[in-house]
Amino acid sequence: MDATQPAAGDLSWRLSAHPITLLTFLGFRISSVLVYFLGLWVIHSMIMIFIITILLLAADFYYLKNIAGRRLVGLRWWNEVDPQSGDSQWVFESSEPGTKVINATDSRFFWLALYVQPMLWVLMFILALVGLQFLWLPLVIIALVLTIMNTLAFSRCDKFSQASNIAGNAFGTGNIASNLASNMVSRWFTRG
Repeated sequence: MDATQPAAGDLSWRLSAHPITLLTFLGFRISSVLVYFLGLWVIHSMIMIFIITILLLAADFYYLKNIAGRRLVGLRWWNEVDPQSGDSQWVFESSEPGTKVINATDSRFFWLALYVQPMLWVLMFILALVGLQFLWLPLVIIALVLTIMNTLAFSRCDKFSQASNIAGNAFGTGNIASNLASNMVSRWFTRG
């Protein structure tokens, strides 16, 4: 056995509980930035870069929101609109505290990639402004909106999950008390 084996929580995809999900998640996150950044110098077709980047961003948004978030960190979110009033409400879902053990490596990769990608798109926005490449700004703004929305939603979802777990523990382990605490906390976080 090698003495340089990665420890639990290290950034090594081999330690992942869901390596295919993790690699697909990272692939979508990295590829949209690379296609945009390298496409500026390699592919000289603005339309091709725009289409490929938008498709990768959309796939990343969907995969992160519906698959990677649930499998890697046990979190999922969506937005519901009340047909009567037209009010928008964010709904957060987290795995039950005792049913899913979150892998430390998956969690570190997830949160690192979640926060790094919007920062890269902010950098791309600044580079487009400084380079007077105003035609690229709509694409960068779309990327910023999609990545920041997922980042904010998962951050709120994580806070909801932690608050729900704390409230459930405070009321005890009984199902009635735990459900009451979870519902009470979910109402606090899902309004607005």
